[in-house]
Amino acid sequence: MVKEQNIIELHNITVSFDGETVLDDLDLSIKDGEFVTFLGASGCGKTTTLRVIAGFISPDHGDVFFDGARINDLPPHKRQVNTIFQRYALFPHLNVFDNVAFGLKVAGMKKDQIKEKVEEMLELVNMRAFAQRKIHNLSGGQQQRVAIARALVNNPRVLLLDEPLAALDYKLRKDMQNELKRIQRQTGITFIFVTHDQEEALSMSDTVVVMNEGKIQQIGSPTKIYNEPENAFVADFIGESNIIDGVMLDDFKVRLDGRAFKCLDKGFAVNEPVDVVIRPEDVDIVSPEKGELTGEVSSITFKGDYYEMIVDVCGFKWMVQATDEQLVGAKVGLVIEPDAIHIMKKSKYSGMFGDYSTFSTEMDEMEEEARLEEERLEEEAAQEEKGDE
Repeated sequence: MVKEQNIIELHNITVSFDGETVLDDLDLSIKDGEFVTFLGASGCGKTTTLRVIAGFISPDHGDVFFDGARINDLPPHKRQVNTIFQRYALFPHLNVFDNVAFGLKVAGMKKDQIKEKVEEMLELVNMRAFAQRKIHNLSGGQQQRVAIARALVNNPRVLLLDEPLAALDYKLRKDMQNELKRIQRQTGITFIFVTHDQEEALSMSDTVVVMNEGKIQQIGSPTKIYNEPENAFVADFIGESNIIDGVMLDDFKVRLDGRAFKCLDKGFAVNEPVDVVIRPEDVDIVSPEKGELTGEVSSITFKGDYYEMIVDVCGFKWMVQATDEQLVGAKVGLVIEPDAIHIMKKSKYSGMFGDYSTFSTEMDEMEEEARLEEERLEEEAAQEEKGDE
C-alpha cells in the first residue's frame, strides 16, 4: 500500500564522471510503499540515480534524504536499503538456505530466529522446497528468487533492483514481473526498479520515471505516461507514436496536415505551434473518399493479432495498427477521433521523432552521414575541377 509520506527525496542531485554530466540537477520524491520504475535508454542516468540512493556514489552537488533525514554521509551498509543487481552474486558453495541466511549470521542473530526468518522468506518467493539445493542446480528464475529472499530477509525499507530480469528469457521475465509485483504488494516495501524495457515499466509500476540525458523527462502513472506524454521524447520512447507538427487554432481545435481537427486539449495560445501525438492503434483506415487524410500504404508487417502498416501522407510516414490487411500501394483514408489526439508543447525534442521513414535513429544518422559525405566529395571534385581550369 502506497503511503502519503515520502521515504526518499533527492534534491538538486548532480553527478559527473570525467567531466561529463551524468545527472543534471535532478529532483525526485518517492513515497513509502511505492513501486517506482526508472525507465530510459543506456546512459540516461537511471542506474547512477539508483547508486546514489544506495550510497555507492556520492553526488557532486545536492542532497539525499531518507525519512526526512539527510543521509549523504551515511555509508551503504548503514542505509535501510538493499540492492539486487543484474548479476545476483549468490555464493556458489552455499545452498539456498545458507545464501539467504548469510546476512543474518553476520549480524549475529540466533539460530532459531535465523531459521524462522529464512523459512518465511523462502515461503514468500516460493522456494521453501529448494532450501537444501545448491545454487548451480537452480534455474535463472530460481536464482533470482533466492536473491530476492536474501535481499528482503534483513527487512530493508527500500529494495533497489538494477535490471534484474535482463538475463531471463521472455516468458520467464513475464512470470518474474508478476512475482515481483506480488512480493512488493505483500511486503509493502518500497521497490525502485531500473529497466530500459517500456512494457516492463508500464506493467509493473505504480509510478514511472522517464529519464534521458541525466534529466527526468516525466513522472506519472503508467496510464498517464502512455496517454499524456509531456514531450516528443516520452511519446516516442513509450510505445509507438505518430508525432506531427500542428498549430492550435483555438481551444479543442488543432490544424495538422492542412486540415482542422477537433481535440480535447485547451489552454494553448491561438496559432501556437505544437506537437500532435496520435498512437498507431487510434487511427482508423477507411476508403480514400471517407478519410480525413489520404495516403498510400508503403509497407505492411503481420504482427499476429494485427497488421502494422506504414502509410505515406504527403511525404510523412504514419504508422497505423489495424486488424484488416491492406495491400502495399493501396490508396487509403485515415480517420482520427478527437480523443485520439494529444497536444504537447514544443520542446528540444520536437522534430526528432514520430515519422516512420525508419524505425531507429541509427538509420537516420547513417543517412545524414552519407549525405554529408556525398556533399564533401562533390565539393572536393568541384575544387579539383576548378584547379584544372
